[in-house]
Amino acid sequence: MNKRFLLTLGSAILAGLVAPVQAQTSWPAHPIKLIVPYPPGGPVDQLARAIAPRLGEVLGQSIVVDNKAGASGVIGMDATIKAEPDGYTFGFGVPGGITVLPHLQKMPYVVDEINYVSLVARVPQVITVGPKVSVNTLQELVALAKKDPGAMNYGSAGNATTPHLGAELFAQEAGIKMMHVPYKGAAPAITALLSGEIQVLAADLSAVKPFTSRGIKILAVSAPRRNESLPDVPTTAELGLPGVVSESSYGIIAAKGTPQAITQKMHAALVTTLKTPEVVARIATMGAQASSTTPEEYRALMQQESLKWGAVVKKANITLN
Repeated sequence: MNKRFLLTLGSAILAGLVAPVQAQTSWPAHPIKLIVPYPPGGPVDQLARAIAPRLGEVLGQSIVVDNKAGASGVIGMDATIKAEPDGYTFGFGVPGGITVLPHLQKMPYVVDEINYVSLVARVPQVITVGPKVSVNTLQELVALAKKDPGAMNYGSAGNATTPHLGAELFAQEAGIKMMHVPYKGAAPAITALLSGEIQVLAADLSAVKPFTSRGIKILAVSAPRRNESLPDVPTTAELGLPGVVSESSYGIIAAKGTPQAITQKMHAALVTTLKTPEVVARIATMGAQASSTTPEEYRALMQQESLKWGAVVKKANITLN
C-alpha cells in the first residue's frame, strides 16, 4: 500500500466526516418544507401560515407550507417523521395522532420516537351549534338532545381526533347521546355545520371563531377559565360540567433522525418567532395562545395528554370500526 493511496484514502474519510458537519453549520441553505396534516383553511393550517413568514425571516429561508391531509392527521405526520432527515422537512404534530389514535390502532410510526421541537400554540375547544339549531345555551342543547337520544349529529375534524374525544367527553358528562360524523379536517366539518348536515360541533376555537358571523353559535368554552377573546361565553365548568376540559396543543416535530444541531436551531428560531408581537397577536385572533416549550416539555405534555384521552377512549368504548 503506497503513501499516495493512504493520503487519498485519508482525505476521502475526512471529507465524509466533515461534509455532514458543514451541512449542519450552513443550515438552512434552501427553503424548508412545513407539512400540515390537515386541509387548507383549517385551524392547523391557519397556525402554520401565521408563523411561517416570520419563521422564514428568522432562519433566512422560505418556509413552504405543504398540506397532506387524511387519516386524522396521521398521513401528514407519517410523511414528516419518515422524510429525509436532512433538516428540510418539519411538520405540525397534531394531538390526535400522538395522544388518541395510538390507543386504537397500530400506528405507521413509533410515537416514542417522534422528534419533538417545540409547542407552538394551545387552542381551547368550544361546543357549538349550527344556525339551524334553535338553542342559545348549553343547557338548552342538553335538554333538546335528551328529548330524542341519538337524533342529533355531531361532527369532528376526524375519527379519534381530540375534537371527537372532546365531544364524547361532553356527552358522557352531560348524559346525552349523539351520533358521530367524522370529516377530513375542521374546515369540511364547519361547512357541514353551516349547511345543517350536522347540528353540533366540538372544535378548536380558532376553527369556528371566523364563522360566528354566519350563524354558528358558541355555547361554551371547554376550559376552567373564560377565553379572553370570548369574555361573554361561559365555560363548561361554570355550566356545571367541570370535567369537560379539552384543548388542542399543536407543535412542530421533525423528521426522525434529523441532526440535533439542526433541531436546536429550529427550536431557537421558533422561540424567537413566538415572541414576535405580530405573530402572538395573529394567533390570539384565532382564540389561541402562542406557547413555546423545550422539546422535553413538549414530549412530557403529550405523554400526559395520552394518559387522559386513553381513559376517555376506554370509558366510551371507542373503536375505529
